[in-house]
Amino acid sequence: MVSTARRSSIRRNSRRRHRVTRRGWIVFSALIALIALVVAAVVYPLLRRPAIALAGLEDGATLGAAGLPAGIDLTFDRPVTTVTATLDGEALAVNIDNLTASFEIPETTDGDHQLEVIVDRGSLAPAVSLTRDFSVDTKPPVATVIEPTGPVLPVGPVAVSITVDDPDAIVEIGGEGVSASSDGVFGREFPEAPPAPVSILVSDALGNAATSEVVITLNLPGIDGGEPIRGVHASGYTWTTAELKDPIMELIAENKINTIEIDLKDEAGQVWWATSNEHANQIGAVEELWDLAAVVEELHRLGVRVIGRLVVFRDPILSDWAIGTGNLDWIVLNPDGSPYGQYGGYTNPFNEQVWEYNISIAEEAARLGVDDVLYDYVRRPDAFLDQLRFPLQGEQTPEEAILGFLEASQPRIHAAGARVGASVFGIAATHPDQIAQPIPAMSELVDYVAPMVYPSHWGPNEYGVVDPNSSPYDIVFRSLSEFQNQVAGTNATVLGWLQDFSLGVDYGPAEVRAQIEAAEDAGVVDFLLWDAATTYTEAALDPMS
Repeated sequence: MVSTARRSSIRRNSRRRHRVTRRGWIVFSALIALIALVVAAVVYPLLRRPAIALAGLEDGATLGAAGLPAGIDLTFDRPVTTVTATLDGEALAVNIDNLTASFEIPETTDGDHQLEVIVDRGSLAPAVSLTRDFSVDTKPPVATVIEPTGPVLPVGPVAVSITVDDPDAIVEIGGEGVSASSDGVFGREFPEAPPAPVSILVSDALGNAATSEVVITLNLPGIDGGEPIRGVHASGYTWTTAELKDPIMELIAENKINTIEIDLKDEAGQVWWATSNEHANQIGAVEELWDLAAVVEELHRLGVRVIGRLVVFRDPILSDWAIGTGNLDWIVLNPDGSPYGQYGGYTNPFNEQVWEYNISIAEEAARLGVDDVLYDYVRRPDAFLDQLRFPLQGEQTPEEAILGFLEASQPRIHAAGARVGASVFGIAATHPDQIAQPIPAMSELVDYVAPMVYPSHWGPNEYGVVDPNSSPYDIVFRSLSEFQNQVAGTNATVLGWLQDFSLGVDYGPAEVRAQIEAAEDAGVVDFLLWDAATTYTEAALDPMS
């Protein structure tokens, strides 16, 4: 039998053991909970999928030429270390910076494409990927001009109309938005034929755009199937001097001429109208005597063709600037390096900055409505080559320099709406190396060559003519016949420069008429009369039918 004291002791020990056991369970449970928290804190971020944000490329999008981004930026809601990107299965280089990544999109062809981004999370968790399927369509709408279909009258309204292969296209004609008619035609009517080519802009909803120009050909002398060119030269001062201009206007009124050739830039390098060419204005080459656009409009209203004469490499003003500023590679030099002094100054046909100076002036004149740009002095100086030095020449010949200038010029002048001609020496057909004017090669780069076959400029026995100046028919017929032979097989024609001045022999109606008849008999129907004083022999010209 257990005493009361013993029983009390047993109860006290039991309670003590119970308290220890309960305390242990509490500690153990707390430890387990702590471990769970630690594990969760470490493992959960590894297991939770990171959020990927990709801006600028929507799934299922169709993108135009301007819609496809050059690069893609990614953002993540937690740091990443390994990101790969592929476009149509081809790996892209990815730049990773903690919470961001970026990569460039290469040039992409039209069609369907897939972009995939993968975030690698190591062996503890599966990778996370994002995919964008998209299409690229960079083909712009195609415009087809339906009018005008041929030359238009220089006076009166002119319609420009097109059709487009996309009925929802956005269309501008001449910088003005137009809508389609009920039959799907986009058109705009101009009160008169614009002097410059009419711009066409067509675009679609994706931003794909195409531009073109409609060159409007005026129904003037010199067009295919039209009247032959019968014209005269006018200097810058001719058009501001009544006693010179009025007789020329009378020849037009009497239907004896139908073309005026007027100086755009003359032998002195002087530009007689307000060109926007910055360099011409800086060097003092511009003296505005008349408004070129107004002159063109005045003559076009009379049905007269306007040829702008531009003297190219003979240019004293540009030469003086080059000498004064030390830009000696702009000019022809003597063998000792001093400036070549003939003609008042001769610029360098090997210098492409000289090319650009002249072409830009010609191009502007064409956009103001000039029908032809007729280059003069598009040659080297007529001196022995050992007396000349051409900076920048390298291994090229002077002939190659002249051809290079014409090749650079023709597409720009054509795009501005004008034809291109080249005045050439009469001797160029037989002695091209003396002035660097190879006629067959030049004929591939111009619309016509204009030989200056003035009888007074030939030496004795040229083309078998004992005294050319006294035999205007013979020398003009024989020389122009040779030029006809040399342009054969090209798209170029021959326009004859004929003499209407006296030099050594008095020239009157009979001598001028003899040259015109000789040209016609040689198959050259287009001609211009030259007189530096711009006074012409009316009696030598018959009214045109």
